[in-house]
Amino acid sequence: VQLEESGGGSVQAGGSLRLSCVASGAIDSTYATGWFRQAPGKEREFVAAISWKGGTTMYANSVKGRFSISRENAKNTVYLNMSGLKPEDTAVYYCAADQLLLGAISGGTYGDLEYWGQGTQVTVSS
Repeated sequence: VQLEESGGGSVQAGGSLRLSCVASGAIDSTYATGWFRQAPGKEREFVAAISWKGGTTMYANSVKGRFSISRENAKNTVYLNMSGLKPEDTAVYYCAADQLLLGAISGGTYGDLEYWGQGTQVTVSS
């Protein structure tokens, strides 16, 4: 299984971007998918996650009301719609998939998720 992110770029504060995460390979209905980010000099942090059917979503407090996660399973794609971007949102954004992802996020332990993408850079200027 491979995960590939796209849609990153440079925007001004207040702008919007939509990130995509496309999965190739056998990710089935037992897998949830999440977005994480890592800024320079900081640890990777959770951003948003969604269950396979989309019925369960989770967001970091820092992005609630600004970011929205969704998925199109027919396209093996998970999206992260980001609006109201702030300079502190600047980071490399990664998607990840794991059968136990939602539980791992709830427990604050997501370093060992099964599949990770290579990341896409998001830069927000003030």
